[in-house]
Amino acid sequence: MTESLQQGAETGIAAVRIRPMLISDLAAVTQNETRAYAFPWSPGIFADCLAAEHECWVLEEGESLIGHGILSAAAGEAHLLNLCVARDHQGRGLGRLLAEWMIERARLRQAGVIFLEVRPSNRAACQLYDSIGFCDVGRRPGYYPDARGSEDARVMAMELLP
Repeated sequence: MTESLQQGAETGIAAVRIRPMLISDLAAVTQNETRAYAFPWSPGIFADCLAAEHECWVLEEGESLIGHGILSAAAGEAHLLNLCVARDHQGRGLGRLLAEWMIERARLRQAGVIFLEVRPSNRAACQLYDSIGFCDVGRRPGYYPDARGSEDARVMAMELLP
């Protein structure tokens, strides 16, 4: 299934398309991930997510792959594992668009709640998740690697009511 989305000029989003991630997308996905994060996922992690049949989606604008999201869903719960917008496309509302798409995918998988972890130092992501309606439910000490050794994760959740 593919989905074309047309957004208004106020968000700075032209016509974009969200479609399932393919193995052939991994080079572009990994490049975006590496440019966006100091500690990116490896191509092998993305391949494993595809093999596990997680919800793996990419965001395209024209011929360019400009974002991706990974969601696992089972036993009435979903976990947003990864959400990334290419560095040179950030600040245009694409992260919100992709996050809302992933939340809808969780609903379609009949999840009653969706969880995620986010670095507190990733202020833009924290602000996005706060504004969408995620709430803090805990912390994972030393969850993320960083230049000083590790960084805690903010654990967030959102109930997905029908």
